[in-house]
Amino acid sequence: MKKRKVPHTFVIVFAIIVIAAVLTWIIPPGKYVSEQVGDETVMTFHYLDELNAGGVSTGSTTAEFHAEPQTWQIFSAFYKGFVKQSNIIVFILIIGGAFWIMNKSKAIDMGIHSFLKFTKRLERSPLMQKIGVNNIVIILIMLLFSLFGSVFGMSEETIAFALIIIPLAVSMGYDSIVGLCMVYVAAHIGFSGAMLNPFTIGIAQGIAEIPLFTGIGYRAVCWAILTVVGIIFVLWYANKVKKNPQSSIMYEDDAYWRKSAEVKEEELERYTPRKAWFVFAFLTAVLIVFSVLYPMTTLKIGNSETTLPLLPIGTALFILLSIVTLRKTVHYFVLTLLFATVYFLVIGVLGYDWYIMEIASLFLVLGIASGLSVDKSASDIAKLFLEGMGDILSAAVIVGLAGGIVIILQDGGIIDTILYGLSKSMSNMGKIASAEIMYGIQTLINIVIPSGSAKAAITMPIMAPFSDLIGISRQSTVVAFQFGDGFTNMITPTSGVLMAALGVARIPWEKWVRFIWKFILVLIVIGALLLIPTVTMQLAGF
Repeated sequence: MKKRKVPHTFVIVFAIIVIAAVLTWIIPPGKYVSEQVGDETVMTFHYLDELNAGGVSTGSTTAEFHAEPQTWQIFSAFYKGFVKQSNIIVFILIIGGAFWIMNKSKAIDMGIHSFLKFTKRLERSPLMQKIGVNNIVIILIMLLFSLFGSVFGMSEETIAFALIIIPLAVSMGYDSIVGLCMVYVAAHIGFSGAMLNPFTIGIAQGIAEIPLFTGIGYRAVCWAILTVVGIIFVLWYANKVKKNPQSSIMYEDDAYWRKSAEVKEEELERYTPRKAWFVFAFLTAVLIVFSVLYPMTTLKIGNSETTLPLLPIGTALFILLSIVTLRKTVHYFVLTLLFATVYFLVIGVLGYDWYIMEIASLFLVLGIASGLSVDKSASDIAKLFLEGMGDILSAAVIVGLAGGIVIILQDGGIIDTILYGLSKSMSNMGKIASAEIMYGIQTLINIVIPSGSAKAAITMPIMAPFSDLIGISRQSTVVAFQFGDGFTNMITPTSGVLMAALGVARIPWEKWVRFIWKFILVLIVIGALLLIPTVTMQLAGF
């Protein structure tokens, strides 16, 4: 009997686009609009026919509410999806090119070998043998990325870090899924249990008209519980793969990563070209100039601000580490460039409101500097950059294709209609049931609108006043929003970040779903349980 093959990810995503188009013929289009009722502005739902008839005064033109059933648009959605997700697509291509250059320097290979030697030395300790050094590595990395997701909403940045952590995970005897979990899943668990995330908590609380970042105490408890559950799940799966590598659904696909990890330490020649010293001198001069121009940096974390001389500190550390590493081998210097990139990335995000463009530019500098340091010519660097972009092109294409799903739903005008239908189900329910239904609605809506800020803008003006009517605190509504916004980000094909992360990890979406769906269900259930105390107990800030 011939084994049935799972369709290619492209085929699955295109099939979802077709299904979305069919729904635009079944579900009537409509839209939430803001209307002035007395002294208040409220969001009310109207079907498209009513809006076009001019029966609603919104202060907007009817052209804004144009929608029609989708047919041939399933093909144009591919183009529009590329346009919609262009920032992430360009980010992926630049990251792919930059890391390809850095990988060709063999610096990552040298770093992994050095790290594995260090862990083997630690394993001589009886205590470490009992705990497991690899377990500690997984726990520390996941804690770090979960904290990043909780504090400043790390999401797109995980795409770049996946290219670093996955080779490490494979070299440690795990698979690419473990590597992606250590970065992407950890960050999005933190994103779900956010304490200070300005893109979700900040926007949602602002729209709900409650003090920003209040209720942080209970959300910190939620973050800790979700993170511990996530770590336990990944440790369980990692040890399962460690004992039997062929039990991994990615065993055959991971041949790419295993091959890249086959470089032996003795094959790595230690050398330091003169050009590497020039790169060091140039970057040092640039960093000194920026340290003079920006001697103090104000980090904004929630409502608190801390001002520190972070650029001068980073510059001093870069100079010291570079001198030490250049005297050993250029590979360690390239790793120093990588660590400096991560350091300045965090400062840029927290202190200077950096986003995708700035982060991509920073990694582009990393790629060029790495190439020059290992004595590559400008033409060689350009060729390697194009090779890297070509190698990761499929990841960029799937992001554009997945973006087409949202385009179809938007152009068909049915997203708000779906939300309206779900919100009506909350009528005549008890407090706990209403809170859970809010959570369910946010979870379902997140499948088609994975953007937290966009979903907050659409749903919070509806949910916040409704919570007043049924006697639930607006803070509870925000918690329902953040849980609903976070968990399904890790499985929905409409998430450009997920599809990009899977693309760079070379994990087909259908295999990822097979791996993650049970864990997502566990998180959803835990979220439902954590939501109950926000209704039944007197919590600080609620």
